[in-house]
Amino acid sequence: MQYKNNPLSPHLQIYKWQISSLLSIAHRIVGVINILAITLICIWLSLLLLGENNEMIRSFLNSFFGKFIIISLCWTFSFHILNEIRHLAWDAGYGFDLKVAKLTGVLAFFGSFVLAIIFYLIGKNIF
Repeated sequence: MQYKNNPLSPHLQIYKWQISSLLSIAHRIVGVINILAITLICIWLSLLLLGENNEMIRSFLNSFFGKFIIISLCWTFSFHILNEIRHLAWDAGYGFDLKVAKLTGVLAFFGSFVLAIIFYLIGKNIF
């Protein structure tokens, strides 16, 4: 059997990346990060309910790296929520036009940063 004449499917060197494909990959990665974060938060809350001393966790969350993790999780949850709203609109049959798909993708991406900043400021009691 000869494979020389078989057509090649598009691969990463030929394929042109689009906002929808990038957001789809990011949506999947962020979903995994979110489920891991929710699991850790539930474990931490369970330890709090059991009366464990959590000075180590509090000192970690007040460090620079801890604050970075908190802000990053605010972004991942915001991005996942906005992108899921976009997918719900697609499930309802809206937003399949190329211009609308690009616009909603850009709005979901940049809107997630705005929401993350707002959530962080609300958490710091600045708003």
